[in-house]
Amino acid sequence: MRFLSVLILAGVLSGFAAAAPVEVGVRPQFLIGQIRDPELKAKLEACLDRPQERKLFSIAHRGAPLQFAEHTAESYAAAHRMGAGIQECDVAFTKDKKLVCRHAQNDLHTTTNILATPLAAKCTKPFTPAEGDKPASAECRTSDITLAEFKTLTGKMDAADAKATTVAGYMNGTPRWRTDLYAAAGGTLMTHAEYIAMGKKMGVKFTPELKTPSVAMPYEGWTQEQYAQAMIDEYKAAGVSASDVFPQSFRLADVLYWIKAEPEFGKQAVFLDDRDETDKAFDPMNAATFKPSMKELKAMGVNYIAPSMPLLVTVENGKIAPSVYAKEAKAAGLKIITWSLERSGPLQKGGGYYYKSINSIVNNDGVIYELLDVLARDVGVVGIFSDWPATVTFYANCMGLK
Repeated sequence: MRFLSVLILAGVLSGFAAAAPVEVGVRPQFLIGQIRDPELKAKLEACLDRPQERKLFSIAHRGAPLQFAEHTAESYAAAHRMGAGIQECDVAFTKDKKLVCRHAQNDLHTTTNILATPLAAKCTKPFTPAEGDKPASAECRTSDITLAEFKTLTGKMDAADAKATTVAGYMNGTPRWRTDLYAAAGGTLMTHAEYIAMGKKMGVKFTPELKTPSVAMPYEGWTQEQYAQAMIDEYKAAGVSASDVFPQSFRLADVLYWIKAEPEFGKQAVFLDDRDETDKAFDPMNAATFKPSMKELKAMGVNYIAPSMPLLVTVENGKIAPSVYAKEAKAAGLKIITWSLERSGPLQKGGGYYYKSINSIVNNDGVIYELLDVLARDVGVVGIFSDWPATVTFYANCMGLK
């Protein structure tokens, strides 16, 4: 399996060049057809037949996981064809402390085929079928297995059926608005080093996210700082310029470590802000609840902040408008990146989490471009993560963004 994985990856890599043509497909046209703002709709319609270029504004969130298994060679390949100028690898580590691309250290049971393999016996928590009101469950970590074992697995769409009574049923949980069409054969899993090599071949920039470990740190003598350094060291070993890397973390301590220990990389370190999830007192419409404040973050050396989309917008007079959070970040001189577009499925019923601050006016998929327009024009974000990069690439081309 390891040899086959190498062959598949080599085949995928052989088809790339920085000057490869960009194709955005039919989705932009579909979304534009549902836009309610006539001026924005006319502007975007006028761009439908224009040639497309790769854009740094378009950031591939785990590749193109709306339809491809996340963090796989195939998913990155699709995102590249869609014109993403920056690709993301969420970085976790294996039992032997090797870096791999996974959204979480403990998601192998939902993102790979591990439960259908002998490696299931090594999982932190084995599969337990649903029974009565108790949902089915499992927990498989990258740290449960070695790198060699990790490379024998294949990627699948991130999903699980909590009502399942069998492993096969549990693994078959892909939402109807996604698809298994491009993942049924199994996606090629990636090490962090392979992701770097692929990105160099593509001619894109990198935004690796240091994932918070599921295991206690230090891990077998390996500290959090050593883990953070190991991620940067792989770019140095590959000869990648610090200017091409945007290291990310939800842990402010990681960002501050890079600023101090690796100042060239630290210049573009991204503080992923989820204080709305971790601090009950946090209110994106009340600057007094921002602890640390935006000015304090800037004084620490933080240059980039990346909150979820709902933290940046609110509803004013029935329209999408910048939030206090957005205004404070901009006033402090912080560059803003946000996440994640095209992750919510159909928007006819409010859009869920990623639209929670504007749910009251969300009732069709055209809101995707209406929100994107406010984020770009009024909030002034410098990049947007998307599960389907073509949507953002098209907008960036039409609006003349970098």
